[in-house]
Amino acid sequence: MELPHILTNNSLTIIVDGKALTMESSNPSFSKAVELLKAEQYEEIPDLFDVPKAVEKFADGNISVSDGEVRYKGEAIHNHVVGRVLDFMRQGLPYKPLVRFLDKLMENPSRRAVNELYAFLEHKEMPVTPNGNFLAYKGVREDYTDWHSGKFSNKVGDVNEMTRNAVCDDANIGCSYGFHAGSLEYAKGYGSGGHLMVVEIDPRDVVSVPLDCDQQKLRTAKYKVVTHYEKKLEEPMCDDYGDYDDYDEEEENCPIFDEGFNAGYEAAKNDLVKFAQKRDANGRFTKASSIA
Repeated sequence: MELPHILTNNSLTIIVDGKALTMESSNPSFSKAVELLKAEQYEEIPDLFDVPKAVEKFADGNISVSDGEVRYKGEAIHNHVVGRVLDFMRQGLPYKPLVRFLDKLMENPSRRAVNELYAFLEHKEMPVTPNGNFLAYKGVREDYTDWHSGKFSNKVGDVNEMTRNAVCDDANIGCSYGFHAGSLEYAKGYGSGGHLMVVEIDPRDVVSVPLDCDQQKLRTAKYKVVTHYEKKLEEPMCDDYGDYDDYDEEEENCPIFDEGFNAGYEAAKNDLVKFAQKRDANGRFTKASSIA
């Protein structure tokens, strides 16, 4: 049975049980409602006017809304992720990348790192990838090595990794051990005279987000260089790096880039040993320095 409705560029109004329900075009479910309307799938449309129900339906029950809170696996979700959910709904994007992102985020062993990462991701142009990672930016030298040590290669496809406990987890210390990446605004300051790269980071590998620089940089134990910076990544999801349909969760923990991982780890270990053993003229250990 056809659903009585009025559709304009700015809103959709339907009549259900004698009551008029109106949805503005800014509603995250607007495009989905119009799509169902055109497909004459009228029975699914009314639920989209109830945002909590729409969120649950969008995420296939993986995300729930109760007592005014959005939850995933019983845990309240930060407002930043709620915003991402609504962005995905507005643009008709698949929900699974967000679920994978949340899974990985909750597997980060540090609650403090998780909370700090939320603040970092409030900055724009850092989309989620199909496998649940996120993209950030890193400025490197002209020869693609890091600015600090000049030892870590940052060419497209390179993966750098170090043991997690080698990364400084104190957000009050601005510059210290760990691989650094940041927002576009932050990384541009390090791209002058070199290259500005886009890097992919697993939420599980984030260790800390220093409080300086308006929380626009982070320290991570691992990252992959995926491309040169060409334009702002303004969409909430970027599927240029990894195929959503071919993604196999059972392969998620496989060391796909063993050679890059091992090279990064060995380089980091050697660097740490060198700094730890260095003494000044008086035989005292020198102050530790940051890595990349």
